[in-house]
Amino acid sequence: MVAFRLVFGLLLVAGIVCFALYVGTGQTVWRHRGLIIIKWTVIAALGFFAVLILERLVPML
Repeated sequence: MVAFRLVFGLLLVAGIVCFALYVGTGQTVWRHRGLIIIKWTVIAALGFFAVLILERLVPML
């Protein structure tokens, strides 16, 4: 759980840094990298929450 939160936080920080570099330099490559990082961060978060929901549903069955 702690490892996931650490990875999730670092990915968010990396995405923000990429967007800041895009604003600072104007190079579209930084915006593209930021979007990719944020996209995979959201996908990882959805997967994590799906696992949490499934763990809570199993005892109810």
